[in-house]
Amino acid sequence: MASNQLTMIKAITQALDQEMEQNDKMIIFGEDVGKNGGVFRATQGLFDKYGEDRVNDTPLAESGIGGMAFGLALQGFTPVMEIQFFGFVFETMDEISGQIARQRYRMGGDINFPVTIRSPFGGGVHTPEMHADSLEGLMAQSPGLKVVIPSNPYDAKGLLTAALRDPDPVVFLEHMKLYRSFRQEVPEEQYEIELGKANVAKEGSDVTVAAYGYMVREALKAAEELEKEDISVEVIDLRTVSPVDYETITESIEKTNHFVFVQEAQRQAGVGGQVIAEVALRSILSLEAPLKYVSAPDTVFPFGEIENEWLPGADDIIEAVKESINF
Repeated sequence: MASNQLTMIKAITQALDQEMEQNDKMIIFGEDVGKNGGVFRATQGLFDKYGEDRVNDTPLAESGIGGMAFGLALQGFTPVMEIQFFGFVFETMDEISGQIARQRYRMGGDINFPVTIRSPFGGGVHTPEMHADSLEGLMAQSPGLKVVIPSNPYDAKGLLTAALRDPDPVVFLEHMKLYRSFRQEVPEEQYEIELGKANVAKEGSDVTVAAYGYMVREALKAAEELEKEDISVEVIDLRTVSPVDYETITESIEKTNHFVFVQEAQRQAGVGGQVIAEVALRSILSLEAPLKYVSAPDTVFPFGEIENEWLPGADDIIEAVKESINF
């Protein structure tokens, strides 16, 4: 299978392009996704290739974008809506959580509702206010939605392809710091990565660290440093935060007997509270130390000058792992 070294943004564009070729019912729309190719160029070239009937700009109205996705799905299309930054999701919460998420149930399972909601998010890139917020927890608490957050280019293409083909609505969140920070071998051909299935990004024997999105990169950095002190860390990349793959987490804890959860979101946000609770319910007898939880503090996202101090990172993970191991 042929492959290329791609950034995550290029892997996302490739996934969209290849599925557009396969599915003539697929329509992409959002703010500036047409001729401009999106604010991060995720849809670059697609307007010229497929035309304005299939790749089109919308007014600056997220509620209208969500309503358009709902209507198109009802009519048998495969809508792919982009929210330009996920901090703007509040404008379309009713369309996503109140309408799209529950439509299959309303219709007695007689129709599919294959809506994909793409959006960038994430700190460390000094965006203006309301652009970087981690709001995946809001989506994960909406029954009927799958929520996917890739940590690398290979996963991004395979997970997005699976999301575009899923019969149910999928929220696909893309961390801005990962868009162009590194390249990875990505097959040219289409492939799917199963939604709802975590990946063991690094095997280890002493402690389990579970994370998602950009925090997987920080967890791997921490694991590399801890190896120098003969502490073996198993890093689990959730990939999907709703539903969470608790089977993979449980198997790992049964081996390591220690667990650290890492998220970029504030402690009261993200999905950490839910994961910690489920791990306690499922694995309490396998744990030899209290659960550790690494997150941002419970404040609003700070201005760019101090966001690097506010965001969790490898040093915080190392500290939590050592506290668990030395308990």
